[in-house]
Amino acid sequence: MSRRRPKAPRNTKRSLGFWIYLMSDGVIFALLFATYVVMLGNTAGGPTGKELFSLERAAGETALLLLSSTTFGFAAVALAAADRSRVLLWLVVTVALGLGFLYLEFGEFSGMIAQGAGPDRSGFLSGFFTLVGTHGLHVSIGVLWIFVMIGQVLIKGLTRPVASRLARLGLFWHFLDIIWVAIFSVVYLPGVL
Repeated sequence: MSRRRPKAPRNTKRSLGFWIYLMSDGVIFALLFATYVVMLGNTAGGPTGKELFSLERAAGETALLLLSSTTFGFAAVALAAADRSRVLLWLVVTVALGLGFLYLEFGEFSGMIAQGAGPDRSGFLSGFFTLVGTHGLHVSIGVLWIFVMIGQVLIKGLTRPVASRLARLGLFWHFLDIIWVAIFSVVYLPGVL
C-alpha cells in the first residue's frame, strides 16, 4: 500500500509563493542598496546628499509610512473581529497615508530635477533615484492593491479568500515600511549628517 502525501491547502501554497516573492523583492532591494553605496561618492562634481536631502521631509515620509503600517494593523484587527466597516475605514486611512507619502516623494524628486540634480547628473544621483524610485513604485502598487481590496471588501464582504488576500497585502505593506526604514537609515541620515 503506497502512502500519498496529502496536498497542501491552497492558501498555504499561496502564502509560500508570496513569501518567495517577498524574498526575491528583498534581493532586488539589497542589490539596489549595494549599487547606491558603491555610487555614493560618484557625484561627478555635482550636488551631494548633504546639499539635496531634507531631513524634515524624509522624517515626514517616514512618519507617514510607519503610521500607515499601524493603520493597516488596525484593519487586520478589525478583520479578525469580522468588522467590515472598520476594515474599510482603516484601509481608507492607510491609502490616504500612502498617498501622502507618494506626494512628498514626488515633490522631492521634481524639486531635485528642477535644480538640475536628476538621475542623469551623476552616479550618486542615478543610484539614489533608482533605489528610492523603486520603493516609490512599490508603494504605488501597494496603494492600487489597497483600492482593489476595498472594492473586494465592499462587493464580496469578508470572505475567506478576501481575508487571505488582505493578509498577503499586509505582508507586502509592512515589507515596504521595513525597506523605507533602511532607506532612511542608509540614504538620508548619512547623507544629511
